[in-house]
Amino acid sequence: MQYYKYKILYNIGKLVNKGDDNMSKKVLVPLAEGFEEIEAVTIVDVLRRANIEVVTASLTDNLDVKGSHNIFIKADTTLEKIMNYDFDAIALPGGMIGMNNLKADMRVIEKIRDMYESKKLVSAICASPIVLGEAGVINGKYTCYPSCEIYVKGGEYVEKDLVVCNDNVITSKGPATTVFFALEIVKYLNGSNEELANALLVPLIK
Repeated sequence: MQYYKYKILYNIGKLVNKGDDNMSKKVLVPLAEGFEEIEAVTIVDVLRRANIEVVTASLTDNLDVKGSHNIFIKADTTLEKIMNYDFDAIALPGGMIGMNNLKADMRVIEKIRDMYESKKLVSAICASPIVLGEAGVINGKYTCYPSCEIYVKGGEYVEKDLVVCNDNVITSKGPATTVFFALEIVKYLNGSNEELANALLVPLIK
């Protein structure tokens, strides 16, 4: 089987600067083996178009992380190296295997809890709201991939909405809704997403 490898570049040195209001917001995207590729790449792409700094972090020492459809993405760094860095948000791609690997990693659970309690944005799409539920941060309305709601601890499942925002928790349904999910993160962090949404031609499909 042929594999494809993509590299998402990031200057890890940018993370050192903390507390500078002129710096863009920083978002952590953990990559676990079996992640949903459409969701991961779309999240990173849309956020970076909005001048938001995004760090992709492998859960293991291997930076080449295999997605659920055998596409490899080269992560920027490892989760272990950036556990103590400050982020404004965390965004979890879905994929059932990827979700289970995220859920099984206590570092991910602890990071989500710490960020939620610090009023930072925690977000997840597809199956990964299950991970947010495991961390105990689903306390209001949420959405996820259909049928995954039976595994989400806490909260009230919303079936029809593509994206659900509840305080500092954002959730979404799956691959086809990822652009809307990422734009909602942009709106939360930057205050507006209208210009970017227009550039992406989102109004054409609404």
